[in-house]
Amino acid sequence: MNQKGGVGKTTTAINLGACFARAGYKTLLVDLDPQCNATSGLGLAPLERHPLVVEVSWSEAVLSTAWGNLFLLPGGRSLNDVKTLTNVEQAQRLRLQLTSGLHAYDYVLIDSPPSISSLTKTALECSTRILMPIQCEFFAMEGIAKMTALVPKEMWLSSGILLTMYDPTLELTTEVESEVRDYFGDFVYQTVIPRDVAVTEASSFGKPVIDYAPRSHGARAYIELCMEVLENEQEEEVGQGTAGSDENE
Repeated sequence: MNQKGGVGKTTTAINLGACFARAGYKTLLVDLDPQCNATSGLGLAPLERHPLVVEVSWSEAVLSTAWGNLFLLPGGRSLNDVKTLTNVEQAQRLRLQLTSGLHAYDYVLIDSPPSISSLTKTALECSTRILMPIQCEFFAMEGIAKMTALVPKEMWLSSGILLTMYDPTLELTTEVESEVRDYFGDFVYQTVIPRDVAVTEASSFGKPVIDYAPRSHGARAYIELCMEVLENEQEEEVGQGTAGSDENE
């Protein structure tokens, strides 16, 4: 999530999902962005109607991809469907549709639109954690401040901020990183996603970067992000188990 566009939300959703799948986890990518870039970024065509609006079964709605364990709930380009998805009255129905079909997967990534809308809030309510990509630029902190007002405090404990388009040769990049890490501390992932043309090219070819350019800096970074997310989750599970044991004693 991030209300700003062009910060790497869809790129991260695609590539992190591909890394989860490569690691053996059954992964679903849900395209809730009306621009449908997550769909085209995996080499598939957006639908005329969004599957969450039309009456189709979950098995019909979810598509297989060329990357084994990675599945896609594609986006639709119908403007009427976009209005339906963002209609507050439809939010409860949309939440029920999403949550009823998510249990068959190890990981579900929801690519949300670059706005604070009812659709974004629905995605938030269907999620257990938030990954907030931010570009290393001047307005990064302003964007985070607006998003943190939307996120429930309890969700921050299992959420993270990801620095994207990272260029260590730029003084602004190091200034933004220092400011973000000083303010948010452990909520910022240690992994940073570098500015790498291979990442952009991969999306235009409808492939994750780990498939398009597996030896690129961008591919390595997303693999490291996947490992960090998995390690963080394991640490959380251990911590919860320890807390439960202490309560039982």
